[in-house]
Amino acid sequence: MALFAFSVAPASTDDPDGSFSEAVAEAIRVVRESGLPNETTAMFTTLEGDWDECMGVIKAATEAVQKYSSRVSLVIKADIRPGFTDQLSAKVERVEERLSDG
Repeated sequence: MALFAFSVAPASTDDPDGSFSEAVAEAIRVVRESGLPNETTAMFTTLEGDWDECMGVIKAATEAVQKYSSRVSLVIKADIRPGFTDQLSAKVERVEERLSDG
């Protein structure tokens, strides 16, 4: 099992405000429809699952963004930790526990 944090966005946009939100929303739709545990923040989306299923979702999300721009930026960070599940929330809970102890 692993956590994959990724950010995907078109290299350009026709939006007068310079927003990528329409293309990014399509990528997030792919992620949510995958059924994998996920979380979206202002800068990244994090998926939890095995290597192949997560990379498949990241690829599909990237392809969704490519419909908006022929050039796409993709950043991926992975925490690969076999034998551990539910780390999307457990990692944060461990840090919060330490903060409340202080």
